[in-house]
Amino acid sequence: MDKNFGKRGMRMHHVGISVPDLDETIDWYTDKLGFDLTKKTSIPGLPVRVAHMQGPGFVLEIFEYEGAEPLPEGRKHPNTDIQTHGTKHFSIGVDDARSFVADLEEQGVEVVFIAEVDGTYGAYIHDNSKILIEIFDNDQGKEYFEKDRA
Repeated sequence: MDKNFGKRGMRMHHVGISVPDLDETIDWYTDKLGFDLTKKTSIPGLPVRVAHMQGPGFVLEIFEYEGAEPLPEGRKHPNTDIQTHGTKHFSIGVDDARSFVADLEEQGVEVVFIAEVDGTYGAYIHDNSKILIEIFDNDQGKEYFEKDRA
């Protein structure tokens, strides 16, 4: 496989999440993180409503499936979620993560866990549906993830 992903046009496109209340989730991502709603639709033959929201460099695809199972308790905290296979969280890089997280806390956003690893700072928050989102500092993220490349 070609390790120079740029030659193939590879980039992050979208992240999909399933939530109990589509409209409440659209409002949360708009109000708290500044995402923009780009489309609302449904999937023919399924009891599901779908929204697409533009985030920072990617699209957030949100599903509300009628009668879906709720998020298990163990998936709501990073230290227990890593004990289950599957997607863990998505991360949003911001300038001055500590300040951004403080602003979110002032707005009532739940901070679940602060991760300070190898000189970096990351904060895990819950959205309105208890889905984990990591807030990471743009500058330290680039340095942290690129320094160990072999």
